[in-house]
Amino acid sequence: MTTRLNSEKLAELADRARSVRTNIVKMITEAQSGHPGGSLSAADILVTLYFAELKIDSKAPKANDRDRFVLSKGHAAPVLYATLAEKGFFPMEELLTLRKIDSRLQGHPEMKNVPGVDMSTGSLGQGLSAANGMALAGKIDGSDYRVYALLGDGELEEGQIWEAAMFAAHNKLDNLTAFVDNNGLQIDGPVAEVMSPLPIPDKWRAFGWNVIEIDGHDYNAIYQAIQTAKTVKGKPTMVVAATVKGKGICKMENMVDWHGKAPSREECELFLAELDN
Repeated sequence: MTTRLNSEKLAELADRARSVRTNIVKMITEAQSGHPGGSLSAADILVTLYFAELKIDSKAPKANDRDRFVLSKGHAAPVLYATLAEKGFFPMEELLTLRKIDSRLQGHPEMKNVPGVDMSTGSLGQGLSAANGMALAGKIDGSDYRVYALLGDGELEEGQIWEAAMFAAHNKLDNLTAFVDNNGLQIDGPVAEVMSPLPIPDKWRAFGWNVIEIDGHDYNAIYQAIQTAKTVKGKPTMVVAATVKGKGICKMENMVDWHGKAPSREECELFLAELDN
């Protein structure tokens, strides 16, 4: 099994991630509402999944044999929308309708009307349970699709996450791989100070999961974790990805203020120029 990406694929992923981050900034600025920090931190994970791994087809978004992805931290919807548009699920121009009254691109993902969205999310803590259900259904049906989920580190403060953790391990959901976007910040401040879930890797191991720790901005590390998870039998895998809140924009990086604040028009121009360099 190949666990390293070639130089052409690495270059493609970097270009895709730059495009995704650019569209995140544009759409949140246009809406003057949204969550840039945690969207930017997760961009490299989603780009690697959607452009190097997931078995999906934008022309058949509900195909029974497709891989599934659940954005449990639903407030990071801009990164999902930007990635789906990049993948061809809907036109790029639609991104600028984010959070507008007649838009299907709501502030949190909605599965009925947005092609490529596998689960409506936004109430934190519930996405992993939904991913569990998808993975269990695949087991029961004898299907070979895989299920992926992305959680926020602040989201780990939700009790339902740990019920879901027990359920997945108990049912040996080895077709499930989840990621923690471990950027260390949530809306009220550092995760360790608000209500610490640390040490994150040890907790998931204690709940019976296979755990992989990576740099969440290293495409090879992300890809290798995904491939390794597919070889693990009898338990789900949690990838604890160390990331930077606001990754790619110096003024946003590691700044809790950018959890849920939209850039001004002037800031937008500066941020887009930075991403373009």
